[in-house]
Amino acid sequence: MTLCEYKPGLENIPAAQSSISYVEGKEGTLEYRGIPIEELASKSNFIETAYLLIWGELPRKEELEAFEHEIRFHRRIKYRIRDMMKCFPETGHPMDALQTSAAALGLFYSRRALDNPQYIREAVVRLLAKIPTMVAAFKLMRRGHDPVQPRDDLPYSANFLYMLNEREPDPLAAQIFDVCLTLHAEHTINASTFSAMVTASTLTDPYAVIASAVGTLAGPLHGGANEEVLAMLEEIGSVENVRPYLEERLQRKEKIMGFGHRVYKVKDPRAKILQQLAEQLFEQSGGDKYYEIAVELEQAVEEKLGQRGIYANVDFYSGLVYRKLGIPTDLFTPVFAIARVAGWLAHWKEQLAVNRIFRPTQEYTGTHNASYIPIEER
Repeated sequence: MTLCEYKPGLENIPAAQSSISYVEGKEGTLEYRGIPIEELASKSNFIETAYLLIWGELPRKEELEAFEHEIRFHRRIKYRIRDMMKCFPETGHPMDALQTSAAALGLFYSRRALDNPQYIREAVVRLLAKIPTMVAAFKLMRRGHDPVQPRDDLPYSANFLYMLNEREPDPLAAQIFDVCLTLHAEHTINASTFSAMVTASTLTDPYAVIASAVGTLAGPLHGGANEEVLAMLEEIGSVENVRPYLEERLQRKEKIMGFGHRVYKVKDPRAKILQQLAEQLFEQSGGDKYYEIAVELEQAVEEKLGQRGIYANVDFYSGLVYRKLGIPTDLFTPVFAIARVAGWLAHWKEQLAVNRIFRPTQEYTGTHNASYIPIEER
């Protein structure tokens, strides 16, 4: 057997064949099942997009209605899970709470029938339906409040904002949030998706698969970056301070959060759409000085780093949109997870169809034939 060249982080090494999504970095292309993300963002909604990703094709009207109906009536979580969440420390990060709660679902739906289409559909419905409820519940319970029960009469995105903020959202806000979920639903084999696939390959239950992916998404180099972007914009403080701040960071060779991508060498297509959404929100409900700072920073970074293929990524504008929607900063990444559950489940289902447990090799860099040294001689 001939070993491939070692690449840190498995960069550009194919780990699977997939028909779920496609990314082309030089042109800035993202497609779900062959459909450009721009088309889905403008014409579809999150639940229809989730169906497309997981089942492989756009649903007929009756199929979509049935799928939406099932999700609406599985949004509630068992009281024992709520009781467990009430015991979480108030200072705990919501991503840790979500990972624990997602794993706990497996205790209540523990039957593992991975060759049963009905079991797979039920797992898909439960995870899509209950993850938003758990995110919103922890937000309120960590402040000592009871969670807001989901409303069966509200669409998916509007219902989450209702549970989160305890009031029915403005229609534009609900629509923009739904587009945000669509944009974040899938992005080929990123770190969290690869984590989900490795876990799935052991044929464990789907709740463990999603919990492992949530844990991976929590890192600042993956989903946590959108929190860092807002902190950076607040640190900059004013449009006038943008270029001095950037020069100082570049001189220290520090990363500029929200810029650069492992694949995209142009502006992330999702960032383009998110910027448009931000402008719609601010036009309706008033400007935001941090958006003005962000626009100036993006222009300055393009001037300095554009020739190196470093442009705004999906995290750069998402935090500004989320904050305007009333979402706390430390819930940005859990919201990312709500969306990405669709992609993780699509890869879980695809992995089951051609499963082979992941077992990569390594290049050993240690010594050989070393002698054991008795403890008294060390």
